[in-house]
Amino acid sequence: MAATTIAIAPVSNKMLWAGRIVSAIPVLMMVMSGVVKLILVATANPDMAQGFTGLGWDPKYALTLAILELGSAIVYVIPRTAVLGAIIATGYLGGAVATHVRIGDPLFVGALSLGILVWLGLYLREPRLRQLIPVRS
Repeated sequence: MAATTIAIAPVSNKMLWAGRIVSAIPVLMMVMSGVVKLILVATANPDMAQGFTGLGWDPKYALTLAILELGSAIVYVIPRTAVLGAIIATGYLGGAVATHVRIGDPLFVGALSLGILVWLGLYLREPRLRQLIPVRS
């Protein structure tokens, strides 16, 4: 059985930087959100706990959610593990969408948009993904 190789076109500098910029948006938002959860854990601020409870979450899960959120962002920014990070971030953000939809909060659009930006940024900077999902005119 002969091995098949597929030639992958290199990423242009403009596309690579566009992908990095687009990818930075969900990463920064997820890091900010994860840090807020860590602050909730560290300070046990009652106002923050009330906001967490308003989403239907017991504040005792804040540390776990912060670790998942920050971990997925870290895995996503490492080029070698970016696809895995995008998959994990998609799962996490899917849970955020479900949380907001369940309580009737229209802010689910924010989490949905971040999920789209995760994959758009990766698509722009990862030629193997463009090979798998070609966009044709």
